Amino acid sequence: MPTLSSAQLEYFETFGFLAVEDVFDPAEVIDPVMDEYAGVLDTLANELFERGAITDRHADLPFAERVCQVYAESQKVHAQYFDFSLPQKGITADTPFWAGPAVFNALTNPSLLDTVESFIGAEIYSNPVQHVRVKVPESIAPRDAEGNVIYGATPWHQDSGVINASADDTDMLTVWFPLMDTDAANGCLQVIPGSHRGEVLTHCSSVQGLTIPSTILPGEDSARAVPLRAGGCLFLHRKTVHAALPNLSDRIRWSFDLRYHPPGQPTGRDAFPGFIARSRRDPDAVLSDASAWRQMWLDARAALADQPDPEYNRWSLNDEACA
Repeated sequence: MPTLSSAQLEYFETFGFLAVEDVFDPAEVIDPVMDEYAGVLDTLANELFERGAITDRHADLPFAERVCQVYAESQKVHAQYFDFSLPQKGITADTPFWAGPAVFNALTNPSLLDTVESFIGAEIYSNPVQHVRVKVPESIAPRDAEGNVIYGATPWHQDSGVINASADDTDMLTVWFPLMDTDAANGCLQVIPGSHRGEVLTHCSSVQGLTIPSTILPGEDSARAVPLRAGGCLFLHRKTVHAALPNLSDRIRWSFDLRYHPPGQPTGRDAFPGFIARSRRDPDAVLSDASAWRQMWLDARAALADQPDPEYNRWSLNDEACA
């Protein structure tokens, strides 16, 4: 991917987001990730089958169809099993996560980092606030006791609003990309153009996570859906208000949600490990070993296991905006 043009960067500065097609080759980045996660799903299905949570391993199905069957039959969301980050609460010595080499290679893909460099410069830190999201169609998705879809559409929020205030001045760039083509039907992201020019807004608890209450949400009527093909990326300013549409299709929505910023700036989630992904100033500081990255997460899990949960939420449930 060549360096972004001045017009593209001006667009990002004006509107707080930029969709770029063909950032990397899906065969180089996405196909290995899909192969890796097929193995993760196989292990999960076998474990659920042995526990009696499902009656069929569905081993003959491709990933997309198999994960739908596993979720529908078990009536549980197993998002943590696939995630390459730890949860914010209740970490134990065996809390599942996945930090495989194909995922690491995606985070450090040179074409992706070339594009990130256009935004934040040649010194690039991989922030540990990162996720993989596999969202099955809402028609078959597990639901809670009130009938709400579990792990459904992500509500309106700012990425600065879901981390600690220590990172408010961090020059953090969000990189969101689908592992398969995404559109409004299967739950692509939507953004409110220009919303990054305001402050970090109050976020309140909701069924799907932290959200900006409608009473203070700016410009929802100008929201724009951003469909993307595999290989493309959506770049977001840390204060851009965005959300995900519900998956009303008959296919999954599978995406990576990454963040990068210059080294030395607060991550907003200090208990989790990040790393230097690129440095022209100090090339020896760059982490290039996928197994070392995985060990960092294993060490973090061991340190946090059965300990009081760190404080990740800056917001008060008693805020008048949340009433």
